[in-house]
Amino acid sequence: MIDGASSLRETLRRRPGVVFGVAVLILLAVAAFVGPHLLPYSHTEQDLTNILSPPSPAHPLGTARLGEDVLALCLRGLQKSLVIGLLAAVLTTVLAAVVGTVAGYLGGKTDRALMTMVDILLVLPPILVVAVLSPALRGQSWLVLVVLISAFQWMLTSRVVRARARSLRTSGFVIAAENMGASTARIITRHMLPQMAPLLIIDCTMNVATAVLTEAGLSYFGFGVQPPDVSLGTLVATGTGSALTFPWLFMAPVGFLAATVLATAVLGEGLRDDERTR
Repeated sequence: MIDGASSLRETLRRRPGVVFGVAVLILLAVAAFVGPHLLPYSHTEQDLTNILSPPSPAHPLGTARLGEDVLALCLRGLQKSLVIGLLAAVLTTVLAAVVGTVAGYLGGKTDRALMTMVDILLVLPPILVVAVLSPALRGQSWLVLVVLISAFQWMLTSRVVRARARSLRTSGFVIAAENMGASTARIITRHMLPQMAPLLIIDCTMNVATAVLTEAGLSYFGFGVQPPDVSLGTLVATGTGSALTFPWLFMAPVGFLAATVLATAVLGEGLRDDERTR
């Protein structure tokens, strides 16, 4: 018991950012996925006797234009934003890991072709591409939004992974695997990627914050989650016009969005600092 308490104190001392980030994200996730089941109102239910009412015991964060409970709307929006952010971050990290490792390990024409593709994608303005594609994507599943966010997030990470892969391909364990006749796929998946796991975990964590902000930005401009569903971005967009007259419509989703991005960023920075000190 003493050893466990000592270990916990050491963790808190050495990695306060990690502990803070994990704790806040757990609270937000519990609120997003459990909270709606504990509320007396759903995010679509309308209380026509309390339209645009300020925070009260019945509606802790007030109500919206049609009497919807703002807390229920925010929890539903937080749920959608967290799911989109996590899926986009995982897909981004996987794509960056595969492209970067293949380019770094194989080198030559494969490396040049993949890095040329990366350079082309880096100069494309994501918001312009999404704006051009958005008319064709109206009414599509929000999973399409995950793919779009991931398509424009993985390039810089792939360059970092490529540099790491180039240094690993001359390592003794990689050369030994080659001499034993291991296939390229096996060398990459069994020997190189595990060596880059800390880098990829940190990158995935940071990508969650980026993806949540990207989703919020796209939804704000009408390219993201479509009604009747909601995300934090759509709620911020809806509340912007009433930020001065009915501030709770704007401040509530902004608060949830800021807390999510801040906790994820602090967690990522804490993991990065811990990795540097090892």
